[in-house]
This record gives sequence, structure tokens and C-alpha cells, in this order.
Amino acid sequence: MSQRPGTPSLLRAMNDRSALELLLAAGPLTRVDLGRMTGLSKVTASQLLARLQERDLVEVVGTRSAGRGPNAELYAVRPGCSYSVGVELNPDHAKAAVADVTGAVIGSATADVSAEMGAGGADARRLVHDMALAAASDAGIALADVDDLVIGMPGVVDPSTGDIQLSFDLPGWHRGLRERLAADLGCVVTFENDVNLAAVAERAEGAGRDVDDMVLLWVGRGVGLAVVLSGHLHRGATGAAGEIGYLPVRGVRSPATVERPAQGAFQGLVGAGAVDELAASHGVLADGAAAAVRAALAGGGAAAEAFLQVFSHRLALGVAAVCTVVDPALVVVAGEIGAAGGERLCEMVGDDVRRIAPVDPLVVPTMVPDAPVLRGAVLTAVDLARQTLFGSTE
Repeated sequence: MSQRPGTPSLLRAMNDRSALELLLAAGPLTRVDLGRMTGLSKVTASQLLARLQERDLVEVVGTRSAGRGPNAELYAVRPGCSYSVGVELNPDHAKAAVADVTGAVIGSATADVSAEMGAGGADARRLVHDMALAAASDAGIALADVDDLVIGMPGVVDPSTGDIQLSFDLPGWHRGLRERLAADLGCVVTFENDVNLAAVAERAEGAGRDVDDMVLLWVGRGVGLAVVLSGHLHRGATGAAGEIGYLPVRGVRSPATVERPAQGAFQGLVGAGAVDELAASHGVLADGAAAAVRAALAGGGAAAEAFLQVFSHRLALGVAAVCTVVDPALVVVAGEIGAAGGERLCEMVGDDVRRIAPVDPLVVPTMVPDAPVLRGAVLTAVDLARQTLFGSTE
């Protein structure tokens, strides 16, 4: 295999990229700091910073005392050199957030989504356009300033085309829509499964930091799973990795079809409807499945404890099935219902898993309780924008 020669222009581009990454991770930095951390000479570091300043990628943000000599200038990546948008889309609501290149959120927008809104491609385009425009306006930027937009939604994304290939909650989201959205918005558009994005947020800012092998079990109105192996999301050959709602469970009638997964299998065992029924059968009355879990944890008593035990046993069936295949070090329980169980439910599930399978994962509640899907979408969009920005130096 031929290798690209180390030409001066290529070496400059590599140094520029390394400097930008360092400034984002550890900045602000002085010229001396940057030279020390990159191994570059003072002259080369100065030339590098001059190039990045000329391209409006880096700016001086202050000074630092240098002892007897003049104060040293502090350099940082200019936040406004790139903007990204993350969108969380569900059948009943949508959220959007704008972030600069540092990942700081500077604008947001929300919208109610009617059942009709997702029924046609034109409505889908209008919804995303209006959300992105409102978030950009809130951030004080133009929509044309946005470089990347990532949309998180329930469904399966085709890894070869980036299109939605299955989303029973959003029937209007179909093949070809991503390209039309990109043309309409004038930026790169990426679709991603919502639970995968929750795992991105968990690895970056939650319980999954510094964990290379983990799974995130999402338990809410729907049930989903994200699998991270060797530090990378595992999407599978068709993008369907983690669709644990379809997992057959012995003893559970499973008339589920691809179009109607809630009729059976694991979704029918631990989804919101099933938890509502289970709680009521144990005399735990509350407004919704998550509230029932919280009430059982707070109220105590034999009936509440029995409800939690049965729910834990059910969750453990799915967790054990996954863990015996991928053997992760960590299982994060998220989603409205999963998060409601907190540490107590996670301890119960961990104990149940160890009783039925030769695995020993640490089972913990999510540490990103506030809009993890949206946060994951923002982080992914920022990362994509940075890759383009860094690549433009080559």
C-alpha cells in the first residue's frame, strides 16, 4: 500500500490539526505551552498560530504573566468558527440545540409534534427547518452558519446510506429524506438512533466515561439498547443492533412484527404499558409507569417490594441475554422508567443477572438525566463539524 509522502504542506496540516485539538482539549494555551505539548520549536509554533489566526480559527483571549519578561498571550479556538445543531425528535415533541465548536450550547428551541406532522416528507422537512431556524435565531446566528445537524429519533438507520429504514413511530421519515433535508438546510444532516445518542452522552459526560465496553438499556415508552465495543458504537450490518424490544423471551407470547413491536417480546414485558399493568396488579397506583417505580421505592411494603422484584427479574432477562453475548463491563439503565429506578433497581437487576448468567457487569443508573438524546445529538454534531474543520487544514 502506497503512503502519502511527508511533504512540508502535509506536515503543516498535521501540526495545525494537532494544535486545534490541543487548544480545544486543554486551552487556552500560550505559544510556549503549545510548543511544549506538540514538540514543536518556538518558531514553528509561532508560524502555526499565525496561520490559524489568519483563517479565523484561533484568537487571543488574554495574557499570562511570564515572570520578568512581557506577558505571554493566551490562544484559544474561536468558538464561532463552527456551529452545530442537535435535534431530538419523538412522536409528540421535538427539541433542538445549537452549540459552537467548543460544545457549549448557545441556543435552543422546542416544539409540539402532532401525529400528522410525521406523516409526510414535506411536513418532516418543514418541522426540522423550523426547529433549526428557531434554535439558530435563539443563538443569534443565521441558519447558513450551521455546518452539521444531527437528528436523533426512534428507529433503525441504514449504515450504508444514512437513511431511516424503519421508524414505526414516524412513518413519514423515509429513504431520501436525509438528502432533501440537507439541501433544504444547506448543511450536512445525519440521522442517528436515539438510544445510541443517549449512549454517546453517557460516555462523554456520564457513567460511561473511560469505559470501552458498555451497553445502555433504555426503558421508557419504548425499549432500546445501545452497544459500545472497544469505544465505538456497534450498529450492526443493517443498523439494527440494539433493537432489544424484539428479543424473544421464553414464556412470553410474542406476536410482534417489525411494524408493531409493542405487541410482544421483550418490549411487551418491560415497556411502559407492561409496567403499568404490573404495578396495578401489585396495588401500586400512580400516574404512569415511572411514577409507579418511584412510588414503590418510596413507599416500601410487601406489595411494592414484590412489584420491584418482578420488574427486576424481567429486566434481567434482557440484560443477561445481551451480556452473555458481548460481556460488557458496564450496563447503564436509562429512559424515563429506567432512571426512575435509581441505584436500588440497578442493584436488584445486577443481582438477578449474576444469578442466571456467568457474567458480572456493573449495573448503574444514568448520570445524564436531562435530555440525554439531545445532548448526544449535539455532541455528535460538534464532533462531525470538528472533523470537517480539522480536515480543512490538510
